Amino acid sequence: MNALRQRYESLLRSLQKLGSAAVAFSGGVDSTLLLRAARDALGDGAMAVTARIASVPARELAEAEEFCAARGIEQVVVEIDALSIPAFRENAPDRCYHCKRAIFGEFQRLARSRGVATVVEGSNLDDEGDYRPGMAAIRELGVRSPLREAGLRKADIRQLSRELGLPTWDKPSLACLASRFAYGETITPERLARVERAEGYLRELGFRQCRVRIHGEIARVELPPEEFGRLMELREALYARFKALGFCYVTLDLGGFRSGSMNEAILRRGKDE
Repeated sequence: MNALRQRYESLLRSLQKLGSAAVAFSGGVDSTLLLRAARDALGDGAMAVTARIASVPARELAEAEEFCAARGIEQVVVEIDALSIPAFRENAPDRCYHCKRAIFGEFQRLARSRGVATVVEGSNLDDEGDYRPGMAAIRELGVRSPLREAGLRKADIRQLSRELGLPTWDKPSLACLASRFAYGETITPERLARVERAEGYLRELGFRQCRVRIHGEIARVELPPEEFGRLMELREALYARFKALGFCYVTLDLGGFRSGSMNEAILRRGKDE
């Protein structure tokens, strides 16, 4: 823990050098620790900027707003119409690149208008192992990633968050709802809402870490393998609810929950080439 504390102190020093910062804040584990660190380092020189976008569940935005309001943190919510971006709507493999360009471009314009020196975001070292075209957009725009620069991984961030008393220390990993769709499948407000309701139902049943991946009319449910038995006990109720939501078929992925599983085919093709 001493070494981890030293990395946190290093993170604070790097943030202090910025002078001021706009923290891209979603309310997830990573961005919450980054916002806390920015406030520790910069005080009122750190503000939160949050995107209101169709692919983020409304409850996540509400939780982010509640976190800032409870701590007196200035937060600005920026409206992003991602569905107006063709590559996003058509769900191209580089969808995330175009979405991040739109979001962080708006964040930077806001920061400049407020005289804030730098926009920072919460990716960490573990994010480097996946297919993440959005990171290219972040680098191109000159957005900083202080957690990654400090050498922090997800497990480190959770441990530090727990030590600091942050309520997100054990929050399940989150991701944009657009990541639930197989590449090439058109993303619409109705389909995003269907996924949000499907995952919401799983959480109502007590499954904290879950994904509902969409392949045409098939809903592929991802859960930690230790939860499979309980899902089978609730199989009939879950099947009926998903059918009512409009899915023709409901499957359980035997590989279990894993972040970025829609990228596995792209990563495999890259290795084959």
